[in-house]
Amino acid sequence: MDRPLADRIRPETLEEVAGQRHLLGPDALLRRMIEHGASANLIFYGPSGVGKTTVANIIAKRTDRPLYRLNATTASTQDIRDIMADIGTMVAPNGVLLYLDEIQYFNKRQQQSLLEYMENGKITLIAATTENPYFCVFNALLSRSTVFEFKALTAAEVLPAVERGIAILEQEGGLPLQLEEGAADYIASACGGDVRKALNALEFLYETARPQGAGLFISLEDAKAATQRSAMRYDREGDNHYDLLSALQKSIRGSDPDAAVHYLAKLLVAGDLLSPCRRLLVIAAEDIGLAYPQAIPIVKACVDSALQIGLPEARLPLADAAILLATAPKSNTGHNAIIAAMEDVQKGRTGDVPRHLQNVHADSAGSGPHETYKYPHVYPNRWVEQQYLPDAVKEAKYYEYGDNKTEQAARRYWEEIKGRN
Repeated sequence: MDRPLADRIRPETLEEVAGQRHLLGPDALLRRMIEHGASANLIFYGPSGVGKTTVANIIAKRTDRPLYRLNATTASTQDIRDIMADIGTMVAPNGVLLYLDEIQYFNKRQQQSLLEYMENGKITLIAATTENPYFCVFNALLSRSTVFEFKALTAAEVLPAVERGIAILEQEGGLPLQLEEGAADYIASACGGDVRKALNALEFLYETARPQGAGLFISLEDAKAATQRSAMRYDREGDNHYDLLSALQKSIRGSDPDAAVHYLAKLLVAGDLLSPCRRLLVIAAEDIGLAYPQAIPIVKACVDSALQIGLPEARLPLADAAILLATAPKSNTGHNAIIAAMEDVQKGRTGDVPRHLQNVHADSAGSGPHETYKYPHVYPNRWVEQQYLPDAVKEAKYYEYGDNKTEQAARRYWEEIKGRN
């Protein structure tokens, strides 16, 4: 009973692994590799508690190589050297299988120290990470490995593991365990797709269960208390943080207020106030822009209010801002114009400011041909034709009117005025 329940009931066959049918289903590539006994360097990428370590254990049982385990949060370069020292000895005559958890915490030098042994086949590496490996794993190591992405589990996929855990606890404790209707389902659904979380919650509930008759009883209320907020997967420095912000912006850009409020809620429940405030300000300028220019000061007012009053009340002005942006007309013409202009400048496609726009009186500055700036306010309709761009890009076109009512009205206004001259 010293080992956690999640470890005691860890699956030993591919059929017992919860979910991951895209990797382990019939004829899936990873399953075929395991069943054929093939040896390859692998990187398992996905959230915690979804089967990465379990699958690595199953692979280890199908090889004649000793299994070494390291966790990059605590392992050092010396730990790697110690493993290398065993290679070629009676301990590991044919090399080793190294399971390296949380590889994202290894620095470049530590990751590089594995390359020589991976290259000659003396180490078969199975690395696990909760972060995107294309950002956190050294390229040379990535090129020698195959990446498989593990997905968060659904409640339906977690439930069999919870039921198996109930059976194990009854068997080990010798007492019948009764759960109130809906309690097992709630544990499975509130774990955020993490089997380990669900089983840890179940074990805690078992240890604190109320006696009832000849057995033990777990109420739905206790299940809710033990799993509160555990469905949230959130790390302000991790991929999930940026995934949520991306989903918020794309939902607003796609004019879906329900999805926008959902992702905003996930950020706020996690206690993150600043990130959605900043992203909403960006969205107002990038995705709504000139189609509804008033959105920018309105969202700024909502953000200022949210930061002033703080959570939990800050949810109200931010929800207003998110819904306003999601239901507003959209235009990214300003975004496209500045990106195109900056690309020209960065590539050197620019030139001197035209003489008549410089901060001098062209008609009194030295000798040579003079160009006089034409002051638009003294011309009809406050417009006069003259060159504003540098000579090198004088024909450049960065801004195109959007097809929304506001920008089309501006287009018609200026076409009419410029057409008169």
